[in-house]
Amino acid sequence: DAPRFAFSVPTVNQRAPRKRYHWKVLPQGMQNSPTICQRYVASLLSPVRAAMPEVVIHHYMDDVLVCAENEDLLNHTFDLTVKALIAAGFELQESKIQRVPPWKCLGLKISQRTIVPQKLAIKTKIETLADVHQLCGALTWVRPWLGLSTEDLAPLFSLLKGAEELSSPRSLTPEAKKALEKVQDLMASRQAHRCVSGLPFMFTVLGDLPYLHGVIFQDPLLIIEWVFLRHQQSKRLIKPQEMMADLIRKARVRIRDLAGCDFECIHIGIQTKSGQISKATLEHLLQTNEALPFALDSYPGKISLTQPAQKIFNQDAQFVLALDSVQSMKPLKALTIFTD
Repeated sequence: DAPRFAFSVPTVNQRAPRKRYHWKVLPQGMQNSPTICQRYVASLLSPVRAAMPEVVIHHYMDDVLVCAENEDLLNHTFDLTVKALIAAGFELQESKIQRVPPWKCLGLKISQRTIVPQKLAIKTKIETLADVHQLCGALTWVRPWLGLSTEDLAPLFSLLKGAEELSSPRSLTPEAKKALEKVQDLMASRQAHRCVSGLPFMFTVLGDLPYLHGVIFQDPLLIIEWVFLRHQQSKRLIKPQEMMADLIRKARVRIRDLAGCDFECIHIGIQTKSGQISKATLEHLLQTNEALPFALDSYPGKISLTQPAQKIFNQDAQFVLALDSVQSMKPLKALTIFTD
């Protein structure tokens, strides 16, 4: 087989395709691949990006989005982009150039302040496993902007269980129908926001076990994205603090992709059996649990033990953290049994 890509280097907020470093010989079957198309268009736009570093030029295949802080800068960059594409032989249709909001790009409708998915057709007629895959795939795509929690989608995800043939029969259960109705209500009422340059990013842990989730936001309240854990959890016993650590780790990776920075503050609104968690309890938790220190490794910001002041965060359930350890820090006088 031909050598494949060695590694790739991402850009902040996907402003440009990943820089791919690979061997000189391309793998077989890649002559007309999307990767080569992306690479070619990126080579045409790279001089414009270099000349206008303060402007964001985001492209995917034949869609190009140009963003700038003021109208003059935007128009100048747009002219340079058009000239670069036309000089390479591309044809641009004036009817497809969007100059005023809302802008429609890559399935999203972007206004001056908010971001929502374009009208998404929810297929309610479920007959086969393929229909369930299509439905869950569409809902998974819109989750970060609409806050569709794993708890909301659990009855729909459960339909994926059973026979694995795509043609195997499936039907909506009463619980799945209620979940679908709730999803449609949330799609009509929720939205994400465009981030404001200069405002720090924060993250808060929300939800109730086992459906923990979190929100990336800016203050005053601008919900940027929702973050969720996997629906299919590991079969081994997972402690609540490990789930919280996994959520924080996932959020930190996401904010580095979006903004190239870390959070200024992480809110951990934890309740214990005796009430609100204290600083001493958190320090003990960091010392006795491996997952949480790894998730907070090199974190430069603050950790708050209370939820943000906004009402939307206090309405959500706070999970109760059980700190009772099942491990003994010293050997026990007991029978040791090894199992295979």
